[in-house]
Amino acid sequence: MSRFTIAAIAAAALSMSACGDNSPTTPTPTPPASVTDTFSGTLTRNGATTFPFNVSGVGTVYLTLTAVADSSSTVGMSLGTWNANASCSTILSNDAAVQGSLISAAVTGVGQLCARLYDVGKAATPVDYQLTVVHP
Repeated sequence: MSRFTIAAIAAAALSMSACGDNSPTTPTPTPPASVTDTFSGTLTRNGATTFPFNVSGVGTVYLTLTAVADSSSTVGMSLGTWNANASCSTILSNDAAVQGSLISAAVTGVGQLCARLYDVGKAATPVDYQLTVVHP
């Protein structure tokens, strides 16, 4: 074999060994898809309703008062954590919510949260409503 042939074989062997890097790569985690929950009902004078929901990952939760029978009605809405005692521990609230009001919060892990709608003393008659929660 000539020196040229030996050099070519050596170069090919070195280049193949460089391509054989077997170092493991960490896949980029895929964030969970957003889920939309819709809750509706009728709020009575001095009444309140709570809706628990599950969060499956890290991200932002958006609670929106999507519709109120009378768009000028003022109600209270809150976002909180659902605890083992079957109650909603309020974290954020808006005591002057009107149709289109939004509460948002960052979620740092899997768990159970809750949305709550309540009368702030302004519901003279029952009020139909719809809440929308978008979450991971």
